[in-house]
Amino acid sequence: MQALFKKLNDYVVTENPEVDNFERDKGTIKHRSPVIPDDFRCPISLELMKDPVIVSTGQTYERSCIQKWLDAGHKTCPKTQQTLLHTAITPNYVLKSLIALWCESNGVELPKKQGNKSKKPGCSVSDCDRASIDSLLEKLARGSSDEQRAAAGELRLLAKRNADNRVCIADAGAIPLLVELLSSPDPRTQEHAVTALLNLSINESNKGAIVIAGAIHDIVEVLKHGSMEARENAAATLFSLSVVDENKVQIGAAGAIPALIKLLCEGTPRGKKDAATAIFNLSIYQGNKARAVRAGIVTPLMSLLKDAGSGMVDEALAILAILASHQEGKVAIAQADTIPILVEVIRTGFPRNRENAAAVLWSLCTGDLQQLKLARELGAEEALQELTENGTDRAKRKAGNVLELLQRIDDPASP
Repeated sequence: MQALFKKLNDYVVTENPEVDNFERDKGTIKHRSPVIPDDFRCPISLELMKDPVIVSTGQTYERSCIQKWLDAGHKTCPKTQQTLLHTAITPNYVLKSLIALWCESNGVELPKKQGNKSKKPGCSVSDCDRASIDSLLEKLARGSSDEQRAAAGELRLLAKRNADNRVCIADAGAIPLLVELLSSPDPRTQEHAVTALLNLSINESNKGAIVIAGAIHDIVEVLKHGSMEARENAAATLFSLSVVDENKVQIGAAGAIPALIKLLCEGTPRGKKDAATAIFNLSIYQGNKARAVRAGIVTPLMSLLKDAGSGMVDEALAILAILASHQEGKVAIAQADTIPILVEVIRTGFPRNRENAAAVLWSLCTGDLQQLKLARELGAEEALQELTENGTDRAKRKAGNVLELLQRIDDPASP
């Protein structure tokens, strides 16, 4: 999957002028024809994904398509041709939430799974059956531990199913009760509660209700101490809530960023994607850039950047590009001996990665003659010149800016 952060263009307004690739007004999405973003399409079928899943290489596919590929005996990733370390697939909840947001914003009907549309086994509640939902909420509030776990699980499934259910469940008063269960000593109940909140948060008005219910602190605690599934879904929930600009400040202040960095280091492929997406979105707020740098994010980002098999190069570069505009970020990135890797990415990387690498290089070289000379010694000029001819519009601008700086080394009298 190409950079997951490309989808954020339609949902956030950055206060960072240097990462102008993401400077778009959230409202403009309603005035564009609904062209499906490439990253929302399955690389196999090229159709809008309804159930995106991640394979061991970090690439995302429609579940049914990749399952057919695996069932046919293939042991490689269809997109990268890398050998799969294993054939397990994990849901990509963040991307699924983004697809749902995009569909709702563009008036596109949410994709539905094919086949039997009857109720799923184990779910005894009809969609938007208020009486049954009220019964589930009664179990959440006053039931035994087993009843709470089962009720939270049913609400999780209902909230996942469609937009109407998300409104109905929230209107019935489920959100405060689910927030209380985030502190449950039962790991499975906690997983159900945080995932139900994740699914409910797809609805824009529910985001506010979740924050008002005091969920952020408890979600961060789940991110720190929960099971791996609960931690991953907590990260995805924080990303969903951080789409609202004012929530970025509160989430950062609650201590989420160090816990997200820890998940970025030790999570599953899906967990790392969830953590990276949340970190990127939170770092749009200037104060969270400093928090991320002080929490030591540059070291794991450099490790991911050097490991092409991690499937996280896109995400690492996108986060570095946004952090490099902050002085503390710039210093930390420069100290990590980043220039050689950036020049190599500009020379051989994919278009979006070349663009972000050029943006980071420009930030590092601005006002730093030592970094500028190092870039020239490593052959950056030739790579940048080629990028000005064949890169994206933003890449061309950044490459041109760095070339201007390089030219001033030989002509210090230039303005």
